[in-house]
Amino acid sequence: MEIYKEFTFEAAHLLPHVPAGHKCGRLHGHSYRVQIHVSGELDKQLGWVMDFADIKKIVHPIIKELDHYYLNDIPGLENPTSENLAMWLWNKLEALLPLSKIVICETCTSGCSYSGG
Repeated sequence: MEIYKEFTFEAAHLLPHVPAGHKCGRLHGHSYRVQIHVSGELDKQLGWVMDFADIKKIVHPIIKELDHYYLNDIPGLENPTSENLAMWLWNKLEALLPLSKIVICETCTSGCSYSGG
């Protein structure tokens, strides 16, 4: 079974490798939404895969590293596309949670999902 917990943060960035004149090459910001999906067996007694509070306790400090920061200044996010952000989060969390997927939404209509590897 798979469950997820959603987080939000605000951050600025620019994409340094886009063609000259591309709008994403200029400094801009997003209201990001992040879904952290975990999977596992349903605990028959508790009735859940994992306590959502445990997910929050693990993920929230990492989200705080991003919230209201310039993403390009964070080591590993020098080219902070949604795809690279998803992989960065995966690498931070994979030893801490039974991840199955990370979903990044940088706008209401644009985002990505990453399932590792």
